[in-house]
Amino acid sequence: MTGKLAVFLLFLLLSGTSLYAQSGRTKPTPTPTPKDDDVRIVTEEVKLNVLAFDEEGKFVGDVRADDLVITDDNILHQPSSVRRIPANVLIVLDTGGELRAAKTIDQTRKTARALISALRPGDSVALLQYSDKPEILLEWTADRQAALDAVGRAKFGKRSAFVDAVTLATDFLVRSGVDNKHMVLITDGTDSWGRTSARFDAFRRLLGTDVSVHVISYTALEVADIEPRTKRTSNTPPRPAMPPEVVAQLPNGARDQATAPKIGPTINIDRKFLKTMRQRKADLEYAEEQLTKLANDTNGEIFTPTTLEEMVDRTAVVARMIDSSYVVTYLPKVAISEGSQERTISVTSKRPGLSVEARRRLVVNPSR
Repeated sequence: MTGKLAVFLLFLLLSGTSLYAQSGRTKPTPTPTPKDDDVRIVTEEVKLNVLAFDEEGKFVGDVRADDLVITDDNILHQPSSVRRIPANVLIVLDTGGELRAAKTIDQTRKTARALISALRPGDSVALLQYSDKPEILLEWTADRQAALDAVGRAKFGKRSAFVDAVTLATDFLVRSGVDNKHMVLITDGTDSWGRTSARFDAFRRLLGTDVSVHVISYTALEVADIEPRTKRTSNTPPRPAMPPEVVAQLPNGARDQATAPKIGPTINIDRKFLKTMRQRKADLEYAEEQLTKLANDTNGEIFTPTTLEEMVDRTAVVARMIDSSYVVTYLPKVAISEGSQERTISVTSKRPGLSVEARRRLVVNPSR
């Protein structure tokens, strides 16, 4: 079965090279001036990740350039190259936030470790954690044990600097200069400072790269927990006053009191609290909507598990998608500088039984 998915692009110039032909003697001047007979050749290459499966959903490991056709604004192109190379996966760990229940540092660590273990040998992994601020926890490594050990160094915090984390993650991936790049967000996607406009800018800049973004989201788990808190009367026990990481550090008596079960219906007349809970729910729903769009626009996937066990299980699916990726390149027949600002690209399989998935919206000059 032939698979075909549209990729919505605002084109990205991924490489440009200049070659100069020299003639005559060269004078030792600080700033050489090009001669009239110099020749400059500029090469534009478009690059995207493409997933390849058979009719049963299994990875196809021998895709060739002749198997694919690329349509760029109704102009047919043949791929210049189709490569399967080890993946470079930046895992972003959300370890903070003022209001959280399902999102704990232990669960985030467990999910990250499951993902690392599920990736193919030879893939490189880097780690970024964020709470009050983002920081790189581990540079690129193919050493699985080193990556697993680094997850244990993640620390929790009171705030959630999501926008700053996405910005730093994008910088890190672009600076790396590698291909087959993937970002995996283990997060609820909320930001302690709101910053809707800054989020838009950060996502837009990310769309100016060839990074595929996958999301393992806490949003469904957090919304399920917070829903009863938005009502005045509830049969759900009151929310813990402190995250488990903080409770674990309390003295014995205080820790026992904080962890003692609370039963019976509750009536909440604290209007400020109710307003805070309702705003938190709205923030989570907005975050899920934006994360879903980001994943869809970057040929990634979002998972919103409803149990902690499912959250860990989904890492195997994410790893499978990452390791089913090919890097496909082609040279556009209409120069990027001469074409339309937005182009529609589709990747089609000519090979019977091969299904390909490739969808992407890329932005040129995202700072505009």
